[in-house]
Amino acid sequence: MAMAEHLSYTYVIVGGGIAGVTCAETLAILRTGPTDRILLLTESTLVKAVTNVVPLGKILNRFDVEEKSTEQLSSASNIDVLLDQLARIESDHHQVRTAAGRYIKYRYLCLCTGARPNIIDKANGNANVIGIRDTESVEEFRKRIHTATRLVVVGNGGIASELVYEVGGMEKIHWVIKDPYISSTFVDSGAATFFRERLNEKDSTERKKTVYKRMRYTENGDGAGENSTTGVTKRGAALGPDWHRAFDIQKPGETPPTGEKVTVHYSVEVDDIKETTSGLEVRLTDGTTIGCDFVVSATGVVPAASWIGGCDQPFKLGPDGGLFVGWSMETSVSDIYAAGDVCYAGWEQAPHWFQMRLWTQARQMGAMAARSMAAKRAREEIYQDFCFEMFNHVTTLFGYQVVLLGRYNGQGLNDRYEVLLRMTPGLEYIKFVLVDGRLQGALLVGETGLEETCENLILNQLDLSPYGEELLDPDIDIEDYFD
Repeated sequence: MAMAEHLSYTYVIVGGGIAGVTCAETLAILRTGPTDRILLLTESTLVKAVTNVVPLGKILNRFDVEEKSTEQLSSASNIDVLLDQLARIESDHHQVRTAAGRYIKYRYLCLCTGARPNIIDKANGNANVIGIRDTESVEEFRKRIHTATRLVVVGNGGIASELVYEVGGMEKIHWVIKDPYISSTFVDSGAATFFRERLNEKDSTERKKTVYKRMRYTENGDGAGENSTTGVTKRGAALGPDWHRAFDIQKPGETPPTGEKVTVHYSVEVDDIKETTSGLEVRLTDGTTIGCDFVVSATGVVPAASWIGGCDQPFKLGPDGGLFVGWSMETSVSDIYAAGDVCYAGWEQAPHWFQMRLWTQARQMGAMAARSMAAKRAREEIYQDFCFEMFNHVTTLFGYQVVLLGRYNGQGLNDRYEVLLRMTPGLEYIKFVLVDGRLQGALLVGETGLEETCENLILNQLDLSPYGEELLDPDIDIEDYFD
C-alpha cells in the first residue's frame, strides 16, 4: 500500500470561486515571509478570477469575472494549486485530509466552499429539473435547449431574471415566481414594472448581445493527471456578473422570442411535477397546469458548509447554516477562516450594510480574510475594510446596469421611510430611500451617473430635507451640486 502524500503550507484556501481566488491573490500580494507558501485547493481545473475592475465610487466597483485555468493562476501569482477535494479538517493538528488521501498541514486555513443550488423540493431528484449555479450547470442547460421548445423557470433572483430575458428560440417560457412582481430579490414593484416593459418589448435587434471576446477554458473530460480525484462529484464555482454574455444560450438557428412568449405566473409556487410522454407536467399552487420539456430551478442557494469527514471541532453556524464568522472572517475554530457564500456574517453590522450572497461580497470577504490571516501571521493589528460600511452591488438586469446601495429597498427600516422616485421609461429608474431627510439607500437603473453622489450622501448622512422632491428634479444636476 502506497504511503499517503504529506504537504505543508502557511496558507491553505479551499475553493476556486471568487472568494477563494481573491483570498489567494490578495495573500500573494501581502505575503511577508519568503518562506510563506500558499495553496489553493479546488475541485475544478477552472477557477474564477476578478478582472476589469472599474471604480464607480469610494466603495462601489463594477467588474467582470473571468475563468482561468489553474496553471494560469499558479504561474501569474506564485500560488500552488491542487486539484482535489476537502474530506476532513483536523484542527487540533492543523491539517486537512483530501478525498485523494493527501494530508496537508496549514498554519491558517480559509474555507471558501461557496453554496449549492437550492433545488425546489417538488423535483424529487427528477433529472429534468436542473439548477443554474456554475459553469457546468449552464453547459447542461445549453445542451437541453437544443431539443426543447417549452421551458419553465422557477425563481425570482438575478439568475432567473437574466435567464428569462436572454434565452432564445423557445416557443414558450413560463416564469414561476412566489412574489407579486418580477426580480423582487433586487428591486421594488416600480422597477419591476419598468423591467416588465423591456421584457415585453424585446426583439432580435434590441437584444443582439455582445459575447465576450476573451479566451475561455474547458475542463478535460477524462480528468487525467496525477492531481485528479476519482469517484468524487465535483462542484464548480459560482457564475459571475454578466455570466450570460460568456455563453450562447440561444437555440441554434432560431430567432429570440418576443415578450409575448414569456408568461409570468405571479404569487404562486410549484405544487407538483409529473413525468408525461411529452415531457413534464408542472402543477402550480393556483391549480394551473403547465406542460414543458424541462424545468430550471433558480431559487437561491444553501451554504456548502459540510464535508465528507467533517471537522474534529464543531463549527458555530449561523441561522442560515453558514459558518459563523466575526468581522475578521475567522470562524469559531482557531486559525480557520471563511469567506463568501459559505459563511454567515455574525459581527455587529454597520447601519447601511447587510449580507447577501453575491459576487461583490464574495470578493470583499475573500480579500478581508486574506488581510486578517496575513496580519495575524505578522502579529499586526488591522481594522475591518471600509467596504463593509455600506451595502454595494452592481449587476445587469434586462439589459440595464443596476446599482444597489445601502438599504435600497428599505430593508430593516420597518416601513418608516419615504421614497423619492424618478423614472424615464426605457432609460432610467432612480429611487432614493430616506429617513428623517437622510439618504439610507438608493436603487439606480440605467446609466444615471449618480453612484458616487449617492455613496457620499449615504455615508455622510447629510440632511436633505431642505431640498424636498427637487432632489430628483431632472433639471437639477445633483451630482455637481453635492460634489
